[in-house]
Amino acid sequence: MMKGLGPLLRKNLSKGQIIGYSAANLVGLTIILCGILFYCDSRNHRKTDDRFFSEDYIVVSKEVKGVNLSPVGFSEEEIRDLAAQPWVKKLGRFTSADFSVSASINMGTKGMSSYLFLESVPEDFFDNLPAGWDFSPDRKFVPIVLNKDYLALYNFGFALPQGLPQLSEEMIGAVPLRLSLSGKNGAFDVFDAAVVGFSSRLNTIAVPQDFMEWANKRYGSGYQSETSRLILKIDLLNPGDSEKYLADHQLEIAGDKESDSKVSKFMGVVSGVVSATGFVISLLALFIMLLSITLLLQKSRSMIRNLFLLGYSPSTVGAYFQKRIVALNFIIACISVGLAFVCRLIWHKPLIALGLGDGNVLFTIGAAILYLILISGINVMVVRRLMLSIWKS
Repeated sequence: MMKGLGPLLRKNLSKGQIIGYSAANLVGLTIILCGILFYCDSRNHRKTDDRFFSEDYIVVSKEVKGVNLSPVGFSEEEIRDLAAQPWVKKLGRFTSADFSVSASINMGTKGMSSYLFLESVPEDFFDNLPAGWDFSPDRKFVPIVLNKDYLALYNFGFALPQGLPQLSEEMIGAVPLRLSLSGKNGAFDVFDAAVVGFSSRLNTIAVPQDFMEWANKRYGSGYQSETSRLILKIDLLNPGDSEKYLADHQLEIAGDKESDSKVSKFMGVVSGVVSATGFVISLLALFIMLLSITLLLQKSRSMIRNLFLLGYSPSTVGAYFQKRIVALNFIIACISVGLAFVCRLIWHKPLIALGLGDGNVLFTIGAAILYLILISGINVMVVRRLMLSIWKS
């Protein structure tokens, strides 16, 4: 039956309208898929990239205003509230030394000594945890991880004016240190120490957690002060309201980490604008198709009514248009997916260089399938309603 209807109904099809709908729909869907694909790539954190991985951590502290005679720190309630934020993946505390620390170094005829501050953080928050990162009171040896900026300050701001040699990261580990630890309770000990590693994440002089716990018990005053600094593992790719939260609670970020979340937000805005543009174009394409179908069926109204009088049902006549619309939408969806992956080559290498890219493509393919189902369903429903209106008239 459809073989006989095909040539008759095909004569009333407008090639110009079909081409216009196909072009607009193809462009619109391709832009939508490009936006989704770019969003997935820009949100995919490649954790094998150590440089970008280290940027997932920030150190926060409270603002100090004026002169504070009492320590400024976080209460347990504030720490629990911060840890409960959706953009915080993990939270760690800095443990400060509750005793006096003096370090001395001897390099030939030159030597120096200085008071130091020591802190410890859980091992999970180190970017590069050195081997032998442990402590035993019997060994009388304390391993130290130093911030890389401190070495730069020594080499270029302190060593030359004092006539001391500049040291590389490899050489400074061979320089022997002696730590003199003393507390208010009168306890005093001297420990050998050495810099065993460097960190670009931790802006401190870090020692093992078990050493800090042991030393605070032996030399400390026993007063449990509030935690002054926290290290957070956060989702910079989905920062949410992190900036507002930190500003409202008057928290400061060590270093310049805010730019990372701003870049992430910018990528999200770009993806949203691209997808919205594609959605508008696709919506216009849908209107073009609906208008074309309406005009076509109105133009063929008398012929379709005669087919009904000859015994053809509305579903039989409408099936011809519905099948071709679905087939056309399927072809457009396949071509759009292919074009989106071709366009992906434009941003793939730059995102890889940033530690991003290679997002899950199944979401993009799923979006194309969902789009195909929705737009085809709308077209099929419109054809069915128009056929029923003609049949009832």
